[in-house]
Amino acid sequence: MSDTFVVEAELRSDEGKGASRRLRRLEAKIPAIIYGGDSAPVSLSLIRKDLEKHLEKEAFYSAIIEVSYDGKKEKAILKALQRHPAKDFPMHADFFRVEANKTIKVSIPLHFINEETCVGVKLGGGRIQHTVNEVEVLALPGDLPEFIEVDMGAVQVGEIIHLSDLKLPEGVTSTALALGDDRDIGVASVLAPRGGKGAGDTEDEAEEAASTDDAPSEDAGDES
Repeated sequence: MSDTFVVEAELRSDEGKGASRRLRRLEAKIPAIIYGGDSAPVSLSLIRKDLEKHLEKEAFYSAIIEVSYDGKKEKAILKALQRHPAKDFPMHADFFRVEANKTIKVSIPLHFINEETCVGVKLGGGRIQHTVNEVEVLALPGDLPEFIEVDMGAVQVGEIIHLSDLKLPEGVTSTALALGDDRDIGVASVLAPRGGKGAGDTEDEAEEAASTDDAPSEDAGDES
């Protein structure tokens, strides 16, 4: 990955919902935690505006991050992020420690390319539908891609691009496909023009998708 992200944090000893509210409202900080590996979980606090600046970059969500606190620097990934349900600002962040020689599961964003020249749209009058916008992969930290490209250029009306059609970098595997061919979900498709032949069938097929759950964060929903 091209970007290197450094998250500056402080140790947090005062825990609980009340302490987290005070941290957000009075200090413009948010609670966080770093866990995993052979070390115990550590409660942290982050300056909210600094984290928000990182969150503006797509690469941050799948990058190897350097979390700096108490004179230590630990490699981690952003495992979960809790946002305010109405105002969307970050409320809590979970970081998971990583080691260079141990594979990890990470959701990688999809970049859909050549949509403006897609055959099914330009010649067939169809419309592109994205079924998923990210896929979970298994890889060593050093092999993680920033994103995975999905080339829509040659896709015809009624065709579906599946997980198995994606070109993953060497050393990167799809966690869904590792569970069997029945997990080979549709990623994107070109739907037929409305009212056109096969439009209903194509749309039904394109709705195949897998759902994943993020690891829960603490202090959920306590901010008003």
